[in-house]
Amino acid sequence: MIHFDNVTKRYPGGHEGLKNASFHIEPGEMVFLTGHSGAGKSTLLKLIGLLERSTRGQVRVASRNLTRLKRRETPYHRREVGMIFQDHRLLYDRTVFDNVAIPLVVSGVGHLETGRRVRAALDKVGLLNKEKAYPITLSGGEQQRVGIARAVVSKPPVVLADEPTGNLDPTLSREIMQLFDQFNSVGVTLLIATHDLALISRMNKRILTLQNSRLIRDIAPEETIGGN
Repeated sequence: MIHFDNVTKRYPGGHEGLKNASFHIEPGEMVFLTGHSGAGKSTLLKLIGLLERSTRGQVRVASRNLTRLKRRETPYHRREVGMIFQDHRLLYDRTVFDNVAIPLVVSGVGHLETGRRVRAALDKVGLLNKEKAYPITLSGGEQQRVGIARAVVSKPPVVLADEPTGNLDPTLSREIMQLFDQFNSVGVTLLIATHDLALISRMNKRILTLQNSRLIRDIAPEETIGGN
């Protein structure tokens, strides 16, 4: 599903956000991405979502070679990749319903189908009764759930999450991880960047570790049992 083949990302000024990274994530796999702040986690996710393009190497998602993808094809790729951010990136002058509906509106989905999908997504994250509320009235955990609903409303095969529990307390963090587990159980491929090792050690999933922009460890699920 996701292939990195000796991928390097060099930013203007010479800083390398990622260096010679190679790995493969299978369809339907749930994988955690860890590492210190600045290790390259966000850069790696941005390359998959085509918010950035690699300097060297190849990035492939499904059968699509992102290295060769034309600019006009980028929006079509992004429709198949749901992205969840630590800072939520919600529109505070729009209701919860309108925020979740954005990917469907951009894709030209009809009004009735949009309503059905948005309410189904909100129901999954436990916010069906908040569809008319504005984000400013919600707690941090609820805002994150709105971001998750928006990421999955178009039923993308791949979901990326960048520090989705970074601003949440341990109880809310566990609830968010349970949501991801539910999505994964129906075949969604997830790659979740986090520095919360205590949380992910209980999930028994594969862990990729970055250090100074390099992939230094790839730990299989059976190796994570009992911590790492």
